[in-house]
Amino acid sequence: MTTIRCEADLAAGLSLLLTRDPRLRPIAEVCHPLPLRLSAPGFAGLASIIVSQMVSRASADAIWRRMTAVLGNRPLAEDYLALGPELIGTFGLSRGKAQALEAAAKADLGGPFRLDELADMPADAAIAALTGLKGVGPWTAEVYLMFCGGHPDIFPVGDVALRISVGDVFFAGERPLPDQVAEIAEAWTPVRSVAARLFWAHYARITGRVALPR
Repeated sequence: MTTIRCEADLAAGLSLLLTRDPRLRPIAEVCHPLPLRLSAPGFAGLASIIVSQMVSRASADAIWRRMTAVLGNRPLAEDYLALGPELIGTFGLSRGKAQALEAAAKADLGGPFRLDELADMPADAAIAALTGLKGVGPWTAEVYLMFCGGHPDIFPVGDVALRISVGDVFFAGERPLPDQVAEIAEAWTPVRSVAARLFWAHYARITGRVALPR
């Protein structure tokens, strides 16, 4: 599998995942169907994920509503850069997120790469490019590549909800360290992005909270 682009790709990936690790069959049965949640690559997709960094889904949704009330439902990089700091200050962004959005918008317009081009790059190279932007960390880069680029083999081991979910299944409810999650996730190559969707769905089932980035 080279990319996840549609429900059929996700279904094929899940079939492969369960063949590689039958231990996941019980949670797959109760978490069906898995959410595809694909967005087009570009500034709007990355901006939405940046807004989701280290806040609750409700907080991220509130910030995004304020942004899109000004910029429209699919914000453009040039429109964001045209905003004054006082207006940006009304969105509720932290300083770090505002810096990350500015860096992402400038990269999309002036290089050294366009955000929509990252979907066609190898995951390691794309993550390196994204994390080179001020304020963009590994989680943001990984989630962007999963949900905007369709990369099939990424598991964001630093995601707290995924750690809780993996801990519920494999660590008797204890939250594992990211390195422990990464080690377990190796068994799910080359469809770790499908496994991540499955464990986000499992987290929602056991906690009643949606942890997928907005």
